[in-house]
Amino acid sequence: MPKDAHTRPTSKYACSIRVGTSGYSYAEWLDAGFYPPGTKPGQMLQLYAQRFSVIELNYTWYQMPRAPAIERMGRLVPPGFHFAAKLTRYLTHEIDADQWRVHAAQYRDGIAPLIQSGQLAAVLVQFPPTFQRTPKNRQYLAALLDELHGLRTAVEFRHASWATDRVYVELERRGTALVSVDAPDLKGLFPRLNIVTSPDLFYIRFHGRNARGWRSGNMQKQFNYDYTEKELRERTEEKIEQMAGQSRNGLLFFNNHVRAQAPGNALAMIRQLAEQGLI
Repeated sequence: MPKDAHTRPTSKYACSIRVGTSGYSYAEWLDAGFYPPGTKPGQMLQLYAQRFSVIELNYTWYQMPRAPAIERMGRLVPPGFHFAAKLTRYLTHEIDADQWRVHAAQYRDGIAPLIQSGQLAAVLVQFPPTFQRTPKNRQYLAALLDELHGLRTAVEFRHASWATDRVYVELERRGTALVSVDAPDLKGLFPRLNIVTSPDLFYIRFHGRNARGWRSGNMQKQFNYDYTEKELRERTEEKIEQMAGQSRNGLLFFNNHVRAQAPGNALAMIRQLAEQGLI
């Protein structure tokens, strides 16, 4: 397997940009040829780390991370490799008013090895479309960010009600990154923005632009999209370059995992950023 690993970059800005994918353990990536024939799930992270220098962990959303497992993952990758960890669903989608602070403490304990080793790139706080900007939800978000204080955090909204200056100002005050979402142009969905709210981090997630499949309830349809070179270049020239001039670090993740489109697009993005002198 060729080594296309995107290590710590040197750009024309004082900004370190890392590009990767949302998740890495997909059987279909084996079928699509991203992983060599016969690759077992336990070998995928090491092979992935030969080509990228950062991964966005999805499994930490589905199940509470456990320190021993996280520590083992950290030992499997080469020096300089980083992890962004998605916040558990018990703090974003299935919130228990009486237990969420306990869950926050458990989550922090679970990812502690990445903090201690310096491998934690960020914690992704991704809310569902049903999480609208109401007084109750605003209060919860403020309390949650208080509980996560000290961690580098990035918040992704899926509902357009959060697209307002008051939200951006509050995130900036807290030093929390607003996730720039690349998704279909649909009514009610959070728009594509290039607003940087943290001088320490900008964060972009590429979900694909499959408008027909987005609200199908089927992840294979929702994230089935292959970005063109033109679409990626429009992003790099119109938004990423501007964002890189406002922050010290940048994280770009592709979530269009169907048929290994995500790693293909991520590698194409790395090539374009390199051509433009951004990495």
